[in-house]
Amino acid sequence: MEEVCKFVSAEYPRKSDSFIQYGTAGFRTKGEALPHVMCRMGLLAVLRSKQKKASIGVMITASHNPEEDNGVKLVDPMGEMLDISWEKHATLLANVDDSHLAETLSSIVQQEKIDLNQESCVLFAKDTRSSSVLLAKALQHGITAMGSEFVDYGLLTTPQLHYMVRCRNSNNDYGQPTEEGYYTKLAAAFVNLQKSVTDTGKYSSEITVDASNGVGAQKVRELAKHLGEQLCITVLNDGSVGKLNHRCGADFVKVGQCVPDGVALSEGMKCASFDGDADRIVYFFQGPDCSFKLMDGDRIATLVAGFLKSLVARTGLKLNLGLVQTAYANGSSTSYITETLRVPVACVATGVKHLHHRAQQFEIGVYFEANGHGTVLFSDIAERRVNEALKNSSLSPESRAAVEQLRLVIDLINQTVGDALSDMLLVETILCHSGWGMQNWYDCYTDLPNRQLKVKVKDRNIIKTTPDETQATTPAGLQSAIDKLVEKYQCGRSFVRPSGTEDIVRVYAEADTQENADDLGHKVCLLVFDMAGGIGDKP
Repeated sequence: MEEVCKFVSAEYPRKSDSFIQYGTAGFRTKGEALPHVMCRMGLLAVLRSKQKKASIGVMITASHNPEEDNGVKLVDPMGEMLDISWEKHATLLANVDDSHLAETLSSIVQQEKIDLNQESCVLFAKDTRSSSVLLAKALQHGITAMGSEFVDYGLLTTPQLHYMVRCRNSNNDYGQPTEEGYYTKLAAAFVNLQKSVTDTGKYSSEITVDASNGVGAQKVRELAKHLGEQLCITVLNDGSVGKLNHRCGADFVKVGQCVPDGVALSEGMKCASFDGDADRIVYFFQGPDCSFKLMDGDRIATLVAGFLKSLVARTGLKLNLGLVQTAYANGSSTSYITETLRVPVACVATGVKHLHHRAQQFEIGVYFEANGHGTVLFSDIAERRVNEALKNSSLSPESRAAVEQLRLVIDLINQTVGDALSDMLLVETILCHSGWGMQNWYDCYTDLPNRQLKVKVKDRNIIKTTPDETQATTPAGLQSAIDKLVEKYQCGRSFVRPSGTEDIVRVYAEADTQENADDLGHKVCLLVFDMAGGIGDKP
């Protein structure tokens, strides 16, 4: 271990004392600060692979962050996020001095009882950031230092890498671990589902995609080649002009609630925005009064949950369906899901790992963050019942058709993580089967006006919350002060939570009017600034 660490430290020494923490999104910071971190994550990925006796993934991306940022996240064997118990290893390894690197690695080996003679393999990919090339080289240096096998997939979306990892560890039962295999599986399911619809009503097969000047641009074009005439995709913000995630993409559209640069929105256009690594998607369109209409993750979740509930009912199968949200979910969406759709809802802390884990507790678990990140999970029990039903010759023609459609829907969905490409095909399938245009979808319920803000603080850890993040537990008195403010607004709701990656506190507020939501959000920001150590200019 000593020789390995001397080898990696000689090429990629730790040059700064700045602390970096592995959070829900892995590590994220300026790309120039990451070479030693990336190299060490190569070491850690090999250890994780040896422990799990399976391939492990590493994705180089900073998702919706500015182009100068970059980051890294590890992917566990079934395509899920790195187990939380290993996040502390990642954080420790990234921050330890070069002189203690060997000692730290040996400690992880002992704690996790890792057989260093076990074979290992690391699959990795990167997004289109200029810093990704050098960071991929650093990662590979760490992997080869440990004598591990690896597969370099080059440019991929984050969800595509998650998909490859699951395929490799499922003996290809989930799909082929190639880019072509990914497109073929999704496209075949989509085309067959669309062909089964005889009356498409107000549905349009034309869609404009804002690809955030990221890797999703080239990948959605590749997908389009497999879809034939079933979906006509126009790609804007494709990276040929403009900066990654700058005034475009899912995060910009969601937070700003406005049309991205590069898109000339007009009546009848159906638009979707990806984020930089294509694991988020939101839709938008122009309303009859020329207003901007956002269809965010909450809207996608309700569309998917309603469709699946109806489809499962038509199959005659007994399957437990539930939807998982975070505190960021619009209050109107939660009411619609529970009162109109009558689908159970669970609320968890922000972060994919929390939603994913809770969704696994349903036989069919739907989860979407309001920011557009989400997917559907089908338990082994659900898939087994569907496959058994396909062999049941006593099913009525109606039930059989529904079961066949459900099987295709399962194949259409990337169950490993939120996937903008897969989710887009799922939304288009549901709209087509429902005969809906965008206005039909929008009219399901009316969102409560809301606002998301942030406050710079000296130490974000001053703010602590309940597990579902709806209530602040520290500093003392903050939550009661927020509650008193909320009482003054009709349909008022607000919560605060610390960022997982930087010293800011995020503030969410909603109320009966946009003016009231903005006012409530501003006043809560002032509370946070005064009570939680705000720095810089007062909000």
